[in-house]
Amino acid sequence: MNLRVSILLLTTVLPGLGAMALSTFYLFPEWAALDKSYRNYEKLAAAGANVRELSIAQSAEMRHRLNCFAEGVGVLLGGVIVAIGVHGCTLPKQQ
Repeated sequence: MNLRVSILLLTTVLPGLGAMALSTFYLFPEWAALDKSYRNYEKLAAAGANVRELSIAQSAEMRHRLNCFAEGVGVLLGGVIVAIGVHGCTLPKQQ
């Protein structure tokens, strides 16, 4: 294997895959927490809870929503890093 390809694989592709895997690992539990929080807010709204309880439930839902967004951005950025590395590996050798 070419030295340039090896360096790109070790410094770009593998860290990008690692970032994607780590962000995905943390995304799924947060997604489950968001779903649970959303159902709780929906249940409280249907039961006619007071404004304080609804505000607390909405804050919890928005916290999980923001965390899911951040983890999703991590997955996408890891994919961009992988794509940059793969693109660099496939470039023709310059003379």
